[in-house]
Amino acid sequence: MTSEVRVARLSAADVPRYRTLMLHAYAAAADAFTSTPEERAAEPESWWVRRIDDPKGLSFALGAFAGDELVGTVTVEFAAKPKTRHKAHLIGMFVHEAARGLGAGRALLEAALAAAASREGVRVVTLTVTEGNAPAISLYEACGFRAFGTEPMAIATPDGFKGKVHMWLELPKAT
Repeated sequence: MTSEVRVARLSAADVPRYRTLMLHAYAAAADAFTSTPEERAAEPESWWVRRIDDPKGLSFALGAFAGDELVGTVTVEFAAKPKTRHKAHLIGMFVHEAARGLGAGRALLEAALAAAASREGVRVVTLTVTEGNAPAISLYEACGFRAFGTEPMAIATPDGFKGKVHMWLELPKAT
């Protein structure tokens, strides 16, 4: 696998490899997601297309590529309601195990933050991370995110319940 990573916005043409990567993610990092591989495998292609690029403009996915291989992804969601339009939310962050250590996670996060900051009126980015996921928490903190609470018993896992750490980052004011 090449050590050079590039990040690009995904399109409908990327659905097959995005779906494959995410179904792997739901199985390989089951505690990180609230969905199961079985749930998502049952979704029609139209669901995956909307996830990559919502026609209403309320979400889009970014992909990290090592060569031509999709090795990571994150989705940026925006609020439609007037009182919450100042917030963006990151979901579905995952980097394939074989690509970890290449900087794909940081590159995805930085691209997602830049995209959120470029949207008029967005001032805050939020995310949740499963309690105990130290590498992810360290990455988020290194990029400026701060925890503001933990939701206890947020997800049921085979090993019991796990909490979700809620994190936020205030974006710099546009000049």
